[in-house]
Amino acid sequence: MDDLKHPTPSVGPGSNHRAGDHDAIDPETGVKRGLKTRHLSMMALAGIIGPGLLVGSGGALASGGPASLLIGFGVIGIIAFSIMQSLGELTTLYPSGGAFTALADRMVDKAFGVAVGWNYFIIWAAVLANEYNALSSIFVYWGPQVPLYGYFLIFWFAFLGFQMLGVASFGEAEFWLALIKLLGLTAYFLFAIVYASGGLIGQKETLGFRYWHDPGAFAGKGFRGVAAVFVFCSTFYAGVESVAVAATETKNPRVAVPLAIRQVFWRIIFIYMGSAFFFGLTCPANADGLVNGPSRALKSPMTIAIQNAGWYGGVNLINAFIFITCLSAVNSSIFIGSRTILFMAQDGKAPKFLGYTNGMGVPVFAVIFTNLFGALAMMNISTGASKAYGYIVNLSGVSTFLVWGAISFIHIRFRQAWSKQHRSVDELPFKSFAYPWNAYFGLAANVFLALVQGWTTLSPFTAGTFVDAYILLPLFPIIYFGYKFIYKTRYWRLSEIDLDSGQRQDMDFSSSQEDLHDHDAEKQKPAFGKRLMMNF
Repeated sequence: MDDLKHPTPSVGPGSNHRAGDHDAIDPETGVKRGLKTRHLSMMALAGIIGPGLLVGSGGALASGGPASLLIGFGVIGIIAFSIMQSLGELTTLYPSGGAFTALADRMVDKAFGVAVGWNYFIIWAAVLANEYNALSSIFVYWGPQVPLYGYFLIFWFAFLGFQMLGVASFGEAEFWLALIKLLGLTAYFLFAIVYASGGLIGQKETLGFRYWHDPGAFAGKGFRGVAAVFVFCSTFYAGVESVAVAATETKNPRVAVPLAIRQVFWRIIFIYMGSAFFFGLTCPANADGLVNGPSRALKSPMTIAIQNAGWYGGVNLINAFIFITCLSAVNSSIFIGSRTILFMAQDGKAPKFLGYTNGMGVPVFAVIFTNLFGALAMMNISTGASKAYGYIVNLSGVSTFLVWGAISFIHIRFRQAWSKQHRSVDELPFKSFAYPWNAYFGLAANVFLALVQGWTTLSPFTAGTFVDAYILLPLFPIIYFGYKFIYKTRYWRLSEIDLDSGQRQDMDFSSSQEDLHDHDAEKQKPAFGKRLMMNF
């Protein structure tokens, strides 16, 4: 079981932590436990959301129409809820470094953990590139005198500098930026209701569900359009699982993580389903400028709706709002990507130097390494923002399904080992809703979607789009079997799985105990309805 243990993290010079600080620095990873419960809750509710949703949803709308958009968001939302229930049970008990990539080592096989970890990092490298793409495109729209690469370099160094301030600064920034995102989306939803009802000043007729009739609910593309939307939606939802990565840097994970997991339900209902409905209501699927549209420009459905409503000056307001969401999204992508590669390096799954943390608990080299992948946004120069966005989304979509499926499988293995070693489910601080059906559904649904997400490229067959859709699918088994062959790793028996390491006490122990006491009081009521509401 030696390869289950984390090596001592490399902590930089000047990191002589005072005696009073020992609880603030995680002893396994060297990162600082600086995230508060409100930080993690807001990250779960509105963190990561940025151009992926606000701009990229235009690609889903163009690919399948407003009905496909609703179906895609709904189906992927159900799967995301399933994954978060599994993750909540695992992360609340084991908030240690590595999140589900480390738990994959423990519950399955170290080779499995390597495959999961690198696929997860690929997701965030791709998401980061798309966010830099959208961010730079906004400023090219405002100031075309400066080339795109000029804006990219300015933001690249700005975000790098901010990440060096530490996790407390990141958490505080994310809290307020997420709050602005919620207020901005609420304002747009209200605008959409007034616009569809014909209540805008100077509006001569109601909009209603006009775009559901022309170009149509499915934009004339039928089931092919629905299938095409799934890849986009998986990328939009990527990040709901990030609370597991951030749990190591949270002061009180046993309180913060269950609360954050429950916030995801409202994120799915309000942000994702609300956006799907109102974007499809106010923006036509055949609008010029959407992702996958004919234009080299890149526009949000919000921008197009504002223009169609006759408020051309509102375009700058929408771009300003998207800019604010970009700040949050780029910041979060660097954070998640850097922590993923940090934990992998400390587990021997990535180059060792990436496992270094300085005296403030900042993984300096991991941050720089992750941020470098933002340069993929320079594809914009040769292909245009729209095509660049579509290419990178396809690359990350299949990896999202694979990682989510892996989380469900890890949860199944954990529960099997828990039972095998004669432990009671009542000992778990957070219990997944509807286990085992929820976990098996998550596993089956993600494997199925990973296999079929690119089937629309088969007829008519286009080599470029087919490769783009499926090139990462064989990467998972290649990494798994390659690592297993070289390092002779073992697939653990249920009786061998270590179920004790990685648990830790909350820093604010007294307040946490009070909150947990309240949760324990709720657990005494076994009614199905009560258990259902506890997960929301």
